Amino acid sequence: MIRRLLILFTLAGLVALPFLLRPKQRPSENADDVVVVITSHNEAIRQEFGRGFARWYQSRTGRTVTVDWRVIGGTSEITRFLEAGYVAAFRRHWTDVLQRPWSAEVQRALVDPSVAAAESGRAVRAAFVDSDVGCGLDVFWGGASYDFARQANAGRLVAARVTQEHPEWFTDAVLPQEHAGEPYRDLEGRWIGTVLSSYGILYNRDSLRRLGIERPPEEWADLADPRFAGEVALADPTKSSSIAKAFEYIVQQQMQRREIELGGEGDRSQYREANGAATPSSRSSVRAAEEDATGSSGPQPRQPAAAIEQEAVSEGWLAGLRLLQQIGANARYFTDSSQKPPIDVGQGDCAAGICIDFYGWAQMEATGQRGAGEPRLGFVSPRGGAVHAVDPIGLLRGAPHRDVAEAFIEFTLTMDGQKLWNLRPGTPGGPTHFALRRLPVRRDFYAHEEWKPLRSDPDANPYATEEQLIYRRERTAPLIRELAFIARVMMQDAHPELVRAWRAIQHAPELRRSRALAQLQELSPVSYERAQGEIRRALRSSNRIEELRVARELGEFFRHSYTEAERIARGE
Repeated sequence: MIRRLLILFTLAGLVALPFLLRPKQRPSENADDVVVVITSHNEAIRQEFGRGFARWYQSRTGRTVTVDWRVIGGTSEITRFLEAGYVAAFRRHWTDVLQRPWSAEVQRALVDPSVAAAESGRAVRAAFVDSDVGCGLDVFWGGASYDFARQANAGRLVAARVTQEHPEWFTDAVLPQEHAGEPYRDLEGRWIGTVLSSYGILYNRDSLRRLGIERPPEEWADLADPRFAGEVALADPTKSSSIAKAFEYIVQQQMQRREIELGGEGDRSQYREANGAATPSSRSSVRAAEEDATGSSGPQPRQPAAAIEQEAVSEGWLAGLRLLQQIGANARYFTDSSQKPPIDVGQGDCAAGICIDFYGWAQMEATGQRGAGEPRLGFVSPRGGAVHAVDPIGLLRGAPHRDVAEAFIEFTLTMDGQKLWNLRPGTPGGPTHFALRRLPVRRDFYAHEEWKPLRSDPDANPYATEEQLIYRRERTAPLIRELAFIARVMMQDAHPELVRAWRAIQHAPELRRSRALAQLQELSPVSYERAQGEIRRALRSSNRIEELRVARELGEFFRHSYTEAERIARGE
């Protein structure tokens, strides 16, 4: 009997425990005001900005406030959620208020700006932008400028008044319109960058010593070193927008290099100094294969600027894919999560990995160093191989708490908000518990020398020198999905064949090695022109079978090509 009672009491306790530990009231129930923010930012950022905004808001208004965070996943999930929410809300407005019939054509005009721009969709577009239709959310925060531009073009983001209240912030001296080709804010104020991020290589010094690599990687081409075989951590570019962006920068760098070599625009000496283009150690086998194919490594006859650019873009696209191919040949895996590579590098399971800078810095902070010695991990953003892009913030149409939402947006751009990104925990004006290890977007933040001792990264200044890579959005941004698709079928789907061929090539005599490498790097089926044409049409077709067909055909091509390259390398 006693045993049964003990079991019953134990079960009752387990059932009651969540209710006993639950807060008596939600924080928003105790606050005077609330703002609802949908975000992809992590828990550390949410906690520090929630606390910081509450302090700042109360000091200005005398009222308490809480941030009601809505976290549903990454930017792609947020995009789908916002679209569904606004479609449902506008449908009620269209049918109940305007007394008009709903149809599939009306919905297409609402969600597709190209349809809305056509004559048939103008009435729908006008009705939406003239309304105050909302989805119950106030602010969208975190992601890429591309994602925010899409939301703005769809009419879901509206201009925030901070641009009118603080015009002194929106200048080249504080928050430029763009930097190194990357947009930092919307001209109409519908989205504004709040923090910067870039991409680079996280490496484990112990692993480098184990592999006999004396010099840490400094540029993307260093990851093509055969000694990194099976040691590079990569994410699937079709699952991770961050790794797809890093791949885009790798391709853009090759385009810019090729344009300079052909005599196009740019400072050749400055670019070569920044990128080490003339040093034997950095001249990868990608470049060697190109020179073997053309029969010359010298300067080409001068051509018109447009012709030079067209040639540079096409050849740079292939050069970038060849470099990605070699890095992929050294890959240990292709994970769905962009957060896994830094963890595995930190644990020593991989020697190096490509990641966002703040993931790398956070892993360095978590791993620490051995006593008074050097840190176990290192992170480098390749000079000339990446630019700093923004994580924006935007005011959503129909925000139910608009005044508080406007205040939250303003706070993220004040120095009080900017300090949270890079000051150390516990320092005056810094975060309370977490070192966020991000770079503030405001240029004037870096002019405060007195803050350097308080910063997590005192030497980091994205505005200190001109970025050596000038991002040209029109060259690759419209093909980012195609690039990720090509990278997947080229590296991931045929990975076993690629690895075998790559290893056989490293052990082949020079003559067979050159022939096998040329076979491996035959990429005409995924040229820039094919990516713009057949591949783009297949990926954007409403018929999913088209995408599967192209994936199958390209997969078969690469598997056959890699098998043939291995055969040549082995002399069979």
